[in-house]
Amino acid sequence: GRMVGAKGKVVALEPPGFLDNDKAKAAWTALTARNPNVSLLKSLPGDAELPSGINVAFFHLTYHDLYWESAQYNFPRQDPAAFDAKLFKAMKKGGIVVVIDHVGTAGADPRVAADKAHRIDPAVVRADFERAGFRFVDALPILKTAGDNPETLVFDPAVRGKTDRFYYRFRKP
Repeated sequence: GRMVGAKGKVVALEPPGFLDNDKAKAAWTALTARNPNVSLLKSLPGDAELPSGINVAFFHLTYHDLYWESAQYNFPRQDPAAFDAKLFKAMKKGGIVVVIDHVGTAGADPRVAADKAHRIDPAVVRADFERAGFRFVDALPILKTAGDNPETLVFDPAVRGKTDRFYYRFRKP
């Protein structure tokens, strides 16, 4: 919350299934206590009522979850196109979307890749955002990691924290 200044606001979208434990509740309580301009929107992406006039939207290793579903975490199938359209409508003109995610296998079905490895083909992300009306700005190579197998589950101890990642920026025209 400190990075947006005293008048700025940060809204974090977190699915309810990830907040139903004491550790998560304590972490969010502490975070919002330290940063009064941070608020938690406890919602599934498809149900979220996004605030209007968003300057920046940031997906950090989470965009692939729009293609994921899990009974264990009470995370039903989502509609990425509908969410992206909702985000486009909520963004200010000129607003920026940053997507950082784990590189998945090129051409792979995004639902299969999300389920098996928690990854996504960067081309899917670009196509999704462009379909929603966003313009691709650039891809920053700062998180590229050679030798990472895009089929490996990101939680595998051999690659945890060391996956090949892409960093895309989009703008609402």
